[in-house]
Amino acid sequence: MTLSSMTGFARAHDHFGPCRYAWEIKTVNSKGLDLRLRAPQGFDALEVKARAQISQRVARGACFANLSAKRDDSAVVTRINREALETILQALEDVPLPGGLRPASLDGLLALRGVVETIEPEEDEAQRAALEEQMLATLSIALEALAASREAEGRALGQILVARLERIEDLATQAEQSPARTPEAIRARLAQQVAALLEGASSLDPQRLHQEAVMLAVKADIREELDRLAAHVASARALLALGGPIGRRLDFLAQELSRETNTLCAKSNDPALTAIGLELKIEVEQWREQAQNIE
Repeated sequence: MTLSSMTGFARAHDHFGPCRYAWEIKTVNSKGLDLRLRAPQGFDALEVKARAQISQRVARGACFANLSAKRDDSAVVTRINREALETILQALEDVPLPGGLRPASLDGLLALRGVVETIEPEEDEAQRAALEEQMLATLSIALEALAASREAEGRALGQILVARLERIEDLATQAEQSPARTPEAIRARLAQQVAALLEGASSLDPQRLHQEAVMLAVKADIREELDRLAAHVASARALLALGGPIGRRLDFLAQELSRETNTLCAKSNDPALTAIGLELKIEVEQWREQAQNIE
């Protein structure tokens, strides 16, 4: 399966008889599926079916879908309501006009509400059902285009994420091979620290200091963090190769990578190792930001 971004846009339009309509769909990042659909008044049944159709194709992201529909002007019939016009004319005959006022003109009468009517052609149930069926078919076309858009961006994001993982793995290897982690280097640092504590402090127990130094050396060991980083990198690679809606699992792995990196930095007692850890934190954060775009 391919990767999909949560960002995409698609538009599809068609016509049915005198009705022209268009679907527009756009999606952006979100923790879950947040579907917001707008349709013209009177399309309630269509809206329910459209929501179900979109939910089947979009697993995650804020989705904004809009259906616009308009009838051709040639399909609208305009007529004069003669009954309303005659009623107005009869009423005007009983109204005396003050001096200087002219009788109402025809264009003025036609401008009155209800005198000129616009009538849309009646639509039977079969025609309405056919229209809505075609609208749903056009929605399917729009969703296909949306999926293609999201997959294209997903492929690009996948390449970025793989490259970031390689950099994270390289920095973890540098941390593992750091001279500061050799037993000799650890022993030398602890010896200096113990010597500084013993100098001028005859009341300190050398044996007790030795025990504390050993405990500190064990606590400062980053072997466990390096092993977990390697396991998380391997899991992330496997997910990226799997594809599909894996965004939530990638987000979880990003949190775990960040946790192990923070612990590595906290345990480090050497400037060179700390510098590697800080660079590792930057790479993990950038990887997390990109992973949050995956569906």
